[in-house]
Amino acid sequence: MAVDTDRFREDLEARRARLAAVLETHTLTESLEDESGEIVASVDNHLADTASDTHDRELEEGIEDDTAEMLKRIDAALGRIEAGTYGTCEVCGKAIPAERLEAVPYATLCIDDARKLEQG
Repeated sequence: MAVDTDRFREDLEARRARLAAVLETHTLTESLEDESGEIVASVDNHLADTASDTHDRELEEGIEDDTAEMLKRIDAALGRIEAGTYGTCEVCGKAIPAERLEAVPYATLCIDDARKLEQG
């Protein structure tokens, strides 16, 4: 069964555009001091305020890291489409079922090899 790469390309490009927009809006441009308007090392800061600011910043950094990683996976999948290897398991060389690609369009492994990898 041949994979409809045109449809998957469109889906991946749409996902890429959405993620790029998320990354753009969450890009960290200010330091914690700039965000809070206070000097972080100051003894006048309330510990809870500083902790809250730090938590928020770490959350944003996590969003950025996850989004950047997903963009890499999508770009790699688009590269596989161009190379003609999209939908082929990188371990066993068998076709990745369309159902799996529907769920995870940037998948590089068939479900059996993905399970083996997860189990160690």
